[in-house]
Amino acid sequence: MTTPTVIDVWLGDLTFPGYMDRLHRLGAEFEKAHPEYRINIEGRDFRNLSKEIAEAAEAGRPPAIGEFYFAVTQAAYDMRTKDGEPLFTSVQQAIAGRTEILGEPVVVDDLLPAVREHYSRDGDLVSMPAVVTAMLIYGNQDLLRAAGVEHLPTTWEELEAACQAVAALPDGPSHAVTWANHGLFFQQALAVQGGHLADHDNGRSGRASRLDLSSKEMLTFVEYWQRLHQEGHYLYTGKIPDWEGNLKAFADQDVALRITSSNDLNYMAQAAEHAGFGMTVGRFPGRAGEPYGGNIIAGTSLWLTAGLDEVTQDGALAFMQFLNNPRNAADRHIASSFVPVTRSSYRLLEDEGWFEANPYHRLASAQLGSYTEGEGVPPCRGALFGDFAGAQDVMTRAMGDVLLQGADPASRFAEATAEAQELLDAYERDRVDNGVRSPESLRVEYFTGAEAYTGAQLENAVRGSNG
Repeated sequence: MTTPTVIDVWLGDLTFPGYMDRLHRLGAEFEKAHPEYRINIEGRDFRNLSKEIAEAAEAGRPPAIGEFYFAVTQAAYDMRTKDGEPLFTSVQQAIAGRTEILGEPVVVDDLLPAVREHYSRDGDLVSMPAVVTAMLIYGNQDLLRAAGVEHLPTTWEELEAACQAVAALPDGPSHAVTWANHGLFFQQALAVQGGHLADHDNGRSGRASRLDLSSKEMLTFVEYWQRLHQEGHYLYTGKIPDWEGNLKAFADQDVALRITSSNDLNYMAQAAEHAGFGMTVGRFPGRAGEPYGGNIIAGTSLWLTAGLDEVTQDGALAFMQFLNNPRNAADRHIASSFVPVTRSSYRLLEDEGWFEANPYHRLASAQLGSYTEGEGVPPCRGALFGDFAGAQDVMTRAMGDVLLQGADPASRFAEATAEAQELLDAYERDRVDNGVRSPESLRVEYFTGAEAYTGAQLENAVRGSNG
C-alpha cells in the first residue's frame, strides 16, 4: 500500500468554541475522497500563527498551506525562506489555468469580485480567501420604532438624527449607538469616503512607504465620532477594542444601534432573541450626497508555500478548492455568518431557502457586492502595509485620548501619524535585513495594555446581564 502524501495545513483558530471541529471534519472528508493524501490540520491561535510560520520557514519546515489574518497580508507577501527566496507562490499561477485539480473543481473564478480584488496583486490571485467579513449596522427594532425611526440609518447624517430621536425617548437607553475602538472602523470609514491610510493607493499600486493618520477623511470621521460622544449619543466603554462590552451593551438594550462586523450576526441575533426584542440589519452608512467610495474586508486567506513537489502542490491546491466548493462555503456561512465567498455558494443558500428564512444574512454579500443605487461592485482595497497591527494600536490609542482626554483630533492624529510611520520604517528594515522575522513585523492584533480576547467572551455577552 502506498504511503499517503502528507499535506501540512496550519490554520488560524479564531477562538470561537468548536471553531476548529468543522475544519477537522472537512480534512477527513477530503482524505476519504482522496486516500492518497493525508491532511494534517493544525489549529493555532490566529494571533501567533504568522510568527510560528516564520519560525518554521527559518527552520526549513514550513507547512504546505498557511493561513494568514488579513492584517498580516503584507508580511505574507514579504516572507522569505532561510535561503532568501519568496516563501509563498501565487495560487492562481500554480493552478495554471486548470478547471479542476484531482477532480476538485477550481473555484477561483467564482469568487466574489470584491473578495478576489482584495487578495490579488495586479490581477493575480495570490492567496485563497477563506474567512471573509464585512461591516454592517444593527438596530434594536423596538427601541427605534418607539423613537420614531422607521428605517436604519444609511448615512452618517441619518445616524446622528436617529441618535437624537433615541435620546428623546422617555426611559430610553443610556446611549444611542456603540462600536468598538478598532482599526476596522477607521478603515471602513475611510473607504466609504475614498480615503487611504497609506500612499500608493493604500499600498495597492506600489509598496506603501508613507502613512497618513491625519488625512481629511480620517479627521472627518474622528471629529464625527467625537461629536457623537460629546453629545452623549455614542457609548464608549473606555476599553480597546472591547468587542464583548459593545455586544453586551446591545444585548442589555443599553444602546439602540451597534456597528460591527458581519461576523457578529449570529451572536447579535441570539442576543436579541434572548432579550426579547426585534433586530434589524443594514449596510454600513455612507456620507449624504457623496458617492459610496468602497469597502474593506477582514478575515483570512490561505497561502501556498513555494517549491513544493508536484504531488504535494496539487494536493494542497485541491484542498483549497474543496474548502471553498459551494457546499462547504455555504456551510461556513451558516455556521459562523462569514460571507459566502463564491457566487455559487450564495446561490446555493438562496436555492435552499436559507436567505428567505434568514434575510439579514444577505446583507454582508450586498455590502460587498453592490451599491445601494446604480450598477457595479464597490472597490475593496483595504490598506496593505507592514505592521498594520502596530498602526492600529496607535490610532485606537489616539482615539481614546480624543474621547476621554479631550485631545484635539488634528494634533493628536498628527502625533499618531509620526508614531505609526516609525513602526512602518522598522518593518521595512526588518524586511530588507531579515525577510520579515521580527515579532513586531508579524503581530496580528496588538493593543497596548489590553488582554487578549476570545470568541468565547462573545458567547457570554450574548446572554446579557440576565444570562
